[in-house]
Amino acid sequence: MSKRLVPILVVAVVAAALGLWAAQRLQGPAAPAASTASALPAPRAITLLPTPRVLPAFSLQQADGTALTPDTLKGHWTAVFLGFTHCPDVCPTTLTEMAGAQKQWAALPEATRPRVLFVSADPERDTPQLVAQYAHAFHPDTLAATAPLPQLEAFARSLSLVFMKVPGPSGDPADYSIDHSAALVLLDPQARMAGVVQPPFDVKGIAADLEALTAQAATPASAE
Repeated sequence: MSKRLVPILVVAVVAAALGLWAAQRLQGPAAPAASTASALPAPRAITLLPTPRVLPAFSLQQADGTALTPDTLKGHWTAVFLGFTHCPDVCPTTLTEMAGAQKQWAALPEATRPRVLFVSADPERDTPQLVAQYAHAFHPDTLAATAPLPQLEAFARSLSLVFMKVPGPSGDPADYSIDHSAALVLLDPQARMAGVVQPPFDVKGIAADLEALTAQAATPASAE
């Protein structure tokens, strides 16, 4: 970095800090914002967004031929995981861990019970039927879907997830893998992006946090 830039940067930083201080003094104490994050004090395993993000419309394909849309997910907290059925390690490990969380909240009412959604990012090999068969081998309650590549890319992008096809060493077009995000994305009962869970996963913590969020969502808001 040029020595000439150092004094300029220092002045800029100081000015920004003074501007922020002055704005806070003029505005007074900020009123607490109504947000998902404030609804769950000290979550153990998940990170909630200050404000849930409304997702663009999406439509994924399920094994029974019906579309999975935001309306399908409303009423439940949903943990979304992006992967593929030929995945050698991350996908089976994550789905096994989430099956443990699903067992912990199995006693909750089915109408509001948290759910896991496995979305395959490999539509070339993974039919909706194969995705469902794979996901249900870990837990029968897991939702499963895929879609043509353009829809998958848009869906993943809306959740700040990424995936990419990676050619295998043989050069055979059929020999490839999928690099993909390992995080879980949480959708709230309005099907908005509300949080994220980064690996390594604290299964008991995830289950406890989602149970608490489910109970909180089922409790009528108190009158102000």
